[in-house]
Amino acid sequence: MNLLARRSKVAVSLRSLGMLRVAAVTPELKVADVAFNVAAIEAAAAQAAQAGARLAVFPELAVTGYSCGDLFGQQLLLVQAEDAVLRLAAASARLGLVLVAGVPLRQGGRLFNAAVVLSGGQVCGVVPKTFLPSSQEFYERRWFAAAGEATADHLRLAGRDVPFGTDLLFPAIDFPECVLGIELCEDAWVASPPSGDLAVAGATLLANLSASPETLGKCAYRRALVEAQSARCLAGYLYASAGPGESSTDLVFSGHSLVAEYGQMLAETERFRFEATMALADLDLERLATERRRQSSFVASQPQRRYRPVPIAVGETPAGELRRPVPRTPFVPAGSAERDARCREIFAIQTTGLMTRLRHTGSRQAVLGISGGLDSTLALLVTAKAFDRLGLPRDGIVAVTMPGFGTTARTRGNAEALAAELGVTLRTIAIDAAVGQHFVDIGHDPSRHDVTFENAQARERTQILMDVANQAGGLVIGTGDLSELALGWCTYNGDHMSMYAVNAAVPKTLVRYLIAWCAEAEFTGRAAAVLHDVCATPVSPELLPPHPDGSISQHTEAQVGPYELHDFFLYHVVRCHFAPRKVLRLAELAFGGDYDDAALRRWLKVFLQRFFAQQFKRSCLPDGPKVGSVALSPRGDWRMPSDASVALWLADLEEGG
Repeated sequence: MNLLARRSKVAVSLRSLGMLRVAAVTPELKVADVAFNVAAIEAAAAQAAQAGARLAVFPELAVTGYSCGDLFGQQLLLVQAEDAVLRLAAASARLGLVLVAGVPLRQGGRLFNAAVVLSGGQVCGVVPKTFLPSSQEFYERRWFAAAGEATADHLRLAGRDVPFGTDLLFPAIDFPECVLGIELCEDAWVASPPSGDLAVAGATLLANLSASPETLGKCAYRRALVEAQSARCLAGYLYASAGPGESSTDLVFSGHSLVAEYGQMLAETERFRFEATMALADLDLERLATERRRQSSFVASQPQRRYRPVPIAVGETPAGELRRPVPRTPFVPAGSAERDARCREIFAIQTTGLMTRLRHTGSRQAVLGISGGLDSTLALLVTAKAFDRLGLPRDGIVAVTMPGFGTTARTRGNAEALAAELGVTLRTIAIDAAVGQHFVDIGHDPSRHDVTFENAQARERTQILMDVANQAGGLVIGTGDLSELALGWCTYNGDHMSMYAVNAAVPKTLVRYLIAWCAEAEFTGRAAAVLHDVCATPVSPELLPPHPDGSISQHTEAQVGPYELHDFFLYHVVRCHFAPRKVLRLAELAFGGDYDDAALRRWLKVFLQRFFAQQFKRSCLPDGPKVGSVALSPRGDWRMPSDASVALWLADLEEGG
């Protein structure tokens, strides 16, 4: 089972989320004991159906056992196997489950290693194996014919013709995004697997019936193979493998069954278990269909043959929990090792991007405003590292602190201390007098702490940075992050503008982790202590006067909402292109217990309204490096009209209630 799945306290309709629950099953098995094996398959299928699965895949030759050897020449075994198919077909109707199982079947005077697809009590189709291994421990050519040696496109089973061939696709009549394609074991290990062409032809769900013996290192290789093929095909991939009930004469089979989606492993079984095991997961077929439409290279691909559609029905699954991970922080890996690796990679991308821009412009000076907050701290660290790698002295970095009406001693102190520890040039330029004069010039009452009061300070700071950069002959390094750009939480032509924006593709939830990683891996000693305190400081633009005790009065998340929610919304709306009601349901699963439905709905509405209304700011962003799968540069990933209406998205959110 998927241990990463977060349990929901309310029933979830998987179909409403565009998902299908599937199972890759390794049943108990006795070699050549067809009656035992069929009963074991039925029992495991019943368990899968009870768990909400609507499609279950069983291993290669699961009806007889893969390791029967020359017993595959026995008429008795083959007749029993064919009778077993009809029994399993009946089970598919009784359980309301699509069953896919491996069985030896005869056609045209040949024996084929085949997969049968069973739905609604019918044998819908039979897919023979394309590539038969006949080297080292494998001797399949001794008993079986390859798919290309078939003499007809159907076979006779129980008095009716059943579609037969590798040109079969199985679309679900009750789930348009669900199209099943089949390959068998060795088919996936060759240079050009059938699953690739099946995917191009429309298969969103690929099933591999396998009997893969275990050897040292093969488990990791198999896992990587399944992940890679699911990613390459933009598909769900079910790999059901034979277990230790197979003959141990020369080999051991571990029963390593897996379910992957678009490069992500969702579930896998514990190996070397004699009892039935299953990998159960919810595949997001709607997401896969969306990804395929987005990727021009996939759209341009053409199948190498024509395929025959054979309909199946998968039914609906009301579920009390979701069998797939729904991370609260999709931009931040949960595991510390993966998180550290990602931070190292992002930091390298940021520094290299800035280095390239400095090399191209011939600049030996960089100017940036530092506030003691998260974003400006990260930008300063990136700039320092870029200068180190270029062999430039750090005193060429001009860090400007610009205290104003809302600056607190804590943030200013951290900014000054970090500049000193890093050895950069620090300039302090207070903005109070200049902004005060500006208020006089435009006739604004300074006691009115409105948007004019706040934005005048941001624009004054940007003007200072641009002019100091002109003095120094350097570049202004932008500090704003991806989350702020998504919400438009920046002043147009104020902090919104720079000459190179190193944080523009880094979400707020990740900025804090990047700084903490820098404190451990890149900037240790006394600088690390300052960085840790920066991480502990509340997020604030500090544009309003502090409290009487000198503490921060203006908290960004109290005004626009928690960044952990907005980054969650950003990922699922922009990266996954999900509708608001689906985003809301996933948020309920991820954050249930911490935010009630009203809070999630409120902040999602805020996100949508701000995301649409603030697009005009994103239409004129400075250059900056893309670091992850979500970026909002108008020259790269996101092209959206500034005057698009949010009405459709808000209506969907309301209807989802």
